[in-house]
Amino acid sequence: MHIRDIFSQGSPTFSFEFFPPKTAPSFEALYETISELETYKPSFVSVTYGAGGSTRELTHDLVVRIKQTTSLDPIPHLTCVCHRESDIATILERYALAGVSNILALGGDPPRDLTNYRRENDDFQNAADLVRFIRNFKGHPDSRGFGIGVAGFPEGHPATPNRLMEMDYLKAKVDEGADYICTQLFFDNHDFIDFRERCHLAGINIPIIAGIMPITSASGMKRMAELAAGARYPAKLLKAIARCGNDEAAVERVGVHYATEQCADLLDQNVDGFHFYTLNKSKATQEIYANLGLKDSLSLKL
Repeated sequence: MHIRDIFSQGSPTFSFEFFPPKTAPSFEALYETISELETYKPSFVSVTYGAGGSTRELTHDLVVRIKQTTSLDPIPHLTCVCHRESDIATILERYALAGVSNILALGGDPPRDLTNYRRENDDFQNAADLVRFIRNFKGHPDSRGFGIGVAGFPEGHPATPNRLMEMDYLKAKVDEGADYICTQLFFDNHDFIDFRERCHLAGINIPIIAGIMPITSASGMKRMAELAAGARYPAKLLKAIARCGNDEAAVERVGVHYATEQCADLLDQNVDGFHFYTLNKSKATQEIYANLGLKDSLSLKL
């Protein structure tokens, strides 16, 4: 379903993110997670894309399998880095043929093993260029073309310290045809609310989905800080986790409780949607649903 139609059904939306595993056992384990979360009737699910397209075929295969074997609506990620226009055109043609309706267009990072990589040689210098190319793609059976999502950074984009310029870049993506914004994870709702208000001041008036990632382990929190450069952990959360000591089960309970409180507050703030970064597991997301009293994603729309 086109993302505009999804949002026309009312908000908030609820969605989940998965990444394509690299081994057959991991792939099947993920599919168990997908089957468990399918019962919650999410508005859509997204599938990540490795740095420089390193998981191109894995992402495509997972997206198509979800599309063909479940009731879920998959949205593949697509990045600028290491891609020519012909590469992106071929990928879009394959997704259009498979009946995929939407794309999440991102700048992306180069693979770590490409030490001599020169970003200036890419056909797409920024995500706005990619959004424009996807918007102009004529091979989709829907007359509106692909629905397009882009990323937003409530805590600030790590590569753009100038916060005014950062909003200009986001506005450029929207002006090129983005239909919605999905934010990077954050742990302080004030950052999200401020980001949303600055979007409105900049004339950005498309839905903004809040990215939520519950902490499930202390080690996972450290990895999260490395992957999501600039992620800020409020002192309140750090104190709660410190009180858990080496009790990993307690850390997970604290993380789920904290994420639940985030979601409950954002519901009161009329958030457009939630996007749960699941790390290919279902337990934490299921517990947040239970804590919020949700049966499925339709519960708040009845």
